[in-house]
Amino acid sequence: MSAEALCLAGDAALLSLAVAGALLSRRPFAGTLVYGGSLVVSALLLVVAIDALLFGARGEPLVLPLGLPWIGAHFRTDAMSAFFLVVVNLGATAASLYGLGYGRAEHDPERVLPFFPAFLAGMNLVLVADDAYAFLLSWEFMSLASWALVMAHHREGQNTRAGYVYLLMASFGTLALLLAFALLARPAGSYAFDAMRAAGPPPGVAGLAFLLALIGAGSKAGIVPLHVWLPLAHPAAPSHVSALMSGVMTKVAVYGFVRIVFDLAGPASWWWSVPVLTVGAGSALLGVIYALMQHDLKRLLAYHTVENIGIIYIGLGLALGFKVFGMPAAASLALTAGLLHVFNHSLFKSLLFFGAGAVLSATGERDMERLGGLIHTMPGTAFFFLVGCVAISALPPFNGFVSEWLTFQAILLSPALPSWVLKILAPAVGAMLALSAALAAACFCKAFGITFLGRPRTEAVSRAREADRLALAAMAILATLCLLVGVLPGLAIDALTQAAQIAVGAHMPTQSSIAWLSIAPVAESRSSYNGLLVFLFIALSASLAASFIHRFASAALRRAPAWDCGFPDPSPATQYSAVSFAQPIRRVFGSVAFVVEERIDMPRPGEMRPAHLDLKLSDRIWNVFYMPLILIVERAAVQFNRLQFLSIRQYLSVVFGALVILLVVLASWP
Repeated sequence: MSAEALCLAGDAALLSLAVAGALLSRRPFAGTLVYGGSLVVSALLLVVAIDALLFGARGEPLVLPLGLPWIGAHFRTDAMSAFFLVVVNLGATAASLYGLGYGRAEHDPERVLPFFPAFLAGMNLVLVADDAYAFLLSWEFMSLASWALVMAHHREGQNTRAGYVYLLMASFGTLALLLAFALLARPAGSYAFDAMRAAGPPPGVAGLAFLLALIGAGSKAGIVPLHVWLPLAHPAAPSHVSALMSGVMTKVAVYGFVRIVFDLAGPASWWWSVPVLTVGAGSALLGVIYALMQHDLKRLLAYHTVENIGIIYIGLGLALGFKVFGMPAAASLALTAGLLHVFNHSLFKSLLFFGAGAVLSATGERDMERLGGLIHTMPGTAFFFLVGCVAISALPPFNGFVSEWLTFQAILLSPALPSWVLKILAPAVGAMLALSAALAAACFCKAFGITFLGRPRTEAVSRAREADRLALAAMAILATLCLLVGVLPGLAIDALTQAAQIAVGAHMPTQSSIAWLSIAPVAESRSSYNGLLVFLFIALSASLAASFIHRFASAALRRAPAWDCGFPDPSPATQYSAVSFAQPIRRVFGSVAFVVEERIDMPRPGEMRPAHLDLKLSDRIWNVFYMPLILIVERAAVQFNRLQFLSIRQYLSVVFGALVILLVVLASWP
């Protein structure tokens, strides 16, 4: 059976589980049935995707008598879609395993169980769709299923607003993709992807389709300034769903962009790389600055998705520029860096959301200002969360370092580009990427330190208990993969060979044949990295240091009270807080990224009441771009409200005018 047929069979099984979840959601065994079934199906689809990626997908379209009349629904799997299928189903397998334990505490299972497998099915269908109709239908199905999961806890806080904003942005993105496919299909064309490739749109039409794809897919991926829904919706969903939305669904959006721009839109123009690099660098830097200011743990992780999507788009933008100017080796390096970061981010972001979910389940808190000291009561969760923090901070020997290092290696090749615009832009992008990497390390020092170190800030936190074994197992799998990809990156790079070949017509040299399991993206004489040796060096150095300290320093051990900075009060309120940790960075970058309102209530001399700091941050992009748009829409709605009270003659005139305009547009279409 072909990979396409197996994927569709798996999607049918997931949809059956969705129906079972709707019918049996109140039964005690419903969670085990839905999550266990999703685990088995996703694991099988993962095996199919790995086989298609490593051993080659036949790429023969499968046409079913569904969808548009006389056209049918086309499905096909190639190396590019196989890679993203690996990403989706690996994340789905881990989330299903996590959900087996985490879902037992779900108060409204009827709002989660039917939509969880449906969400997985929607993401898989997007990746195997081979025509615009099937793609957009699956895309919208994926969006609606995830929206239902965002609204699962609609009675809590701002979740209803999060769902509303998400639905609006999802609809806007789908409209942009619909227009992009319409331009690529042309009036006499077909919606099948093969026909779009053969048609080869004119440069102007292709450029417009590229911009629409950047907007449509970028709104789902969360690039700045289309990111406003992401920090609202991702934290609102249950934690295992948050892991899927942040670590996996955003990668489906990246796939949509890659499929249209690198495959369907025909030969690219050099200027395409400029907006991609610009939004990528802006997303990377602003995303991490936004994250640093947060004290809601899940919201912090959601903003970091914006940063990592920006890093991915930097790689894609470089690949576009190198491809246009006939630099296949550099193009394959940049694209491989972007795709590898797609995989890496799906691992450590899912791991971090699982850790945040375990903290939320154990304490009932997402606010870091009310956490602390959890390393004592939740050591397993703390360890795995620390692994995710190191990986997302791009520190060796974990996987995040490798993909960002490859991106920097691609940036170092940019001086060979003949375009002076790109020669100037690429180093600036590199500087912003370096700054975002440093700020990410600071951010996760804050996230881990405030949450797990120090003393408990509330009574509920002091009573926290470790996560269940299934949740720990899911986190252990992802943490292990973060280490393996960081230690043996050559194997992951070689697995992307065929996907890079489809997108840029070239691939990186085989890395697994290099001695000592090193990787050399360009040439060994230029730059190389050996993750295994770095790991062994770190492990050996840490072991020797620990042994030396315990052997020679223990005899001179002195016990004394910890330095209290002159404040001997043992109250947890005297500890560093999330807000105080980020204050220096807020003073530097806050006026650029935020509208900051800071009010300090300082007691007069002799007064015994405490000082009080009231800090309010609002997103400058929301205030500048979206608030005026909301006002315009509200005013337009008031004006269009008059259309409800027209006479029958006026209604007929409006319909006739719209028909005339439509006919004129069709007649003038090239």
